[in-house]
Amino acid sequence: MDNLDEYIRQHIDPEGDYLHRLYRDTQLRLSYGQMASGHVQGRLLKMLTRMIRPHLAVELGTFSGYSALCIAEGLDEGAILHTFEVYDEQEDFTRPWIEGSGYSDRIQFHIGDALQLIPEMDLRNIDMAFVDADKRHYTEFYEMLLPRMREGGFILVDNTLWYGHVVETDTRESDLQTLGIKHFNDLLAHDQRVEKVIVPVRDGLTLIRKK
Repeated sequence: MDNLDEYIRQHIDPEGDYLHRLYRDTQLRLSYGQMASGHVQGRLLKMLTRMIRPHLAVELGTFSGYSALCIAEGLDEGAILHTFEVYDEQEDFTRPWIEGSGYSDRIQFHIGDALQLIPEMDLRNIDMAFVDADKRHYTEFYEMLLPRMREGGFILVDNTLWYGHVVETDTRESDLQTLGIKHFNDLLAHDQRVEKVIVPVRDGLTLIRKK
């Protein structure tokens, strides 16, 4: 599998020096550095953004800013990404990387709870959303975003296979993140308001299109 992963990386677009340095700094300086999207998923996010061509995009869960920069790289001129990070201690690391990139004019970086901030900002007619935040609240994020998406808009949800834990039948009641993802996946499977597919890239990426 490691050989196959390396083969894939060698046969897709490079991530670029800036993103490579950001990814390395994320691993060195932040706890849970593996949460950063990385090369393959980052190129996929850029490609999906190119395909969707959103004028207004939203990201829940900025972390180190890697995925935000990949989305911003795929945006057309004049488009904007609002990215939300709930942990204020993350700002000192992330903001300089966003502001030092070539895409800072396309990114609005917000610190705070997206479940509160997005309704207060009254963001509407969102073309694309990327959800990679607290797994316990995936269903809440989804139900908040869906009415604010334009018809035909896309929601991309990360980690929906959750290291394979979603197929375990004996999930502990204390494992709230796994329970959160399983509840979201089960809800989505029967939601007739949308079309959906799970792509088994990295830890699972669900693509959702609002009908």
